[in-house]
Amino acid sequence: MRPVAKNEACAVDSSASDARVSPIADIGPVSEGQHASFELGVGTIDLTPSQRERFDALYREHFDFVFRNLRRMGVPAASVDDALQDVYLAAFRRIADYREGTHEKAWLFAIAMHVARNHRRAERRRGVPVMLAEERLEASEPGPFDLTAREEARRVLHEFLESVEDNRRAVFVLSELEQLSAPEIAQALRANLNTVYSWQRLARAEFVRFLARRQGDVPRG
Repeated sequence: MRPVAKNEACAVDSSASDARVSPIADIGPVSEGQHASFELGVGTIDLTPSQRERFDALYREHFDFVFRNLRRMGVPAASVDDALQDVYLAAFRRIADYREGTHEKAWLFAIAMHVARNHRRAERRRGVPVMLAEERLEASEPGPFDLTAREEARRVLHEFLESVEDNRRAVFVLSELEQLSAPEIAQALRANLNTVYSWQRLARAEFVRFLARRQGDVPRG
């Protein structure tokens, strides 16, 4: 399976007390060639026509979503192809359990989060530091200031995500970057809705403190 080359960026607004990450500048779409090069190699698994259609739609419409969130959940760039295959293999095998009305991204994220955790554990067993690798950004004719700002914003986001506990990181990613609602996040994480709201508040507060520390102005309390 050919490596999938990707780039990630984010926009960080640290000027306000409720600092947020803008979802606008993000990992770009996967090319048609990259989609075509991805193969599951699942062998023979019997699916009904409707199950096959559902799986094909999950793959076609949410491949980019799975990719960028595997990276955000700490899968190293060198392992992301294998992790993608693991996610879609698991989805393929579980597609019979998919119920109409289930939020597709939430369903896939639950699988991706589990796969990402397994890949991080494997990296730690091998003694390899689990870090989000530095990647070059590609943009259409960016100016030097714009490119530098985007590189710095992406680096800040990656540093923050590396520092946050898994559940709060997942909630931060889904709410601030993917713009999912709290009920949708609760479905993805199989968590109580009030717990999700709590994780969301904690993650946002951690982000504000993280930015303040970087600027040498840690808020009291």
